Amino acid sequence: MSTNSLYQKNYFNRLGEFANLSPESFHAFVKFDTLALKEGKLSAKLKELIAIAVAHTTGCPYCIELHITQAKQKNASKEEAIEAIMIATALKAGSALAHGVNALNAYDGNADEELYKEQYFLRIKEFSSLHSSAFNAFIDFDTKAMKDGLLTGYDKELIAIAVAHTTGCPYCISLHVQAAKKLGVSKEEIAESIMVATALKAGSALAHGVNALNAFDQVALLT
Repeated sequence: MSTNSLYQKNYFNRLGEFANLSPESFHAFVKFDTLALKEGKLSAKLKELIAIAVAHTTGCPYCIELHITQAKQKNASKEEAIEAIMIATALKAGSALAHGVNALNAYDGNADEELYKEQYFLRIKEFSSLHSSAFNAFIDFDTKAMKDGLLTGYDKELIAIAVAHTTGCPYCISLHVQAAKKLGVSKEEIAESIMVATALKAGSALAHGVNALNAFDQVALLT
């Protein structure tokens, strides 16, 4: 292993070593991951597009490589994959902006012990006067990322829900679940989207484990 390169495609091949190092947990995860990505209420193709979006919020290069390849095998186009990535981009940025309402509360000395209330989200409009150019540019981007394209608004809301569960933004979760419900998305479909997000967030930790193996072995070589 080159000490100058922390990420190489072939490092991912070490993932199987966890089957010996922690067999019970590893096999339980693989079973869960397989079930989460399996076609159900949502198509296998849409689940891979959800996985691509989530992989871009967890920042796992191995997951991006894997799920782009698998989405392509399920006939997802490059343009569809990019639309999913744009949703991830909008949601990750939107999470930071949404949490800005908490910053406004903190700055103003809000004495409420409750840190998250749905009504706090209404303060987001204040950014239109505090930094109008950037706020309006973000709203324009977010609107364009979420509007119907090759992916429908229905599918995009399911992708957004998954991403919101990886950014951990309660305002985003509430907003996109409500928007999805208005489009006729079922609770079961939302649950499947969340399970993909859960599998990808856990999978990102496991995938990065190959770097831990490399680091551990490198230390062994130096001692």
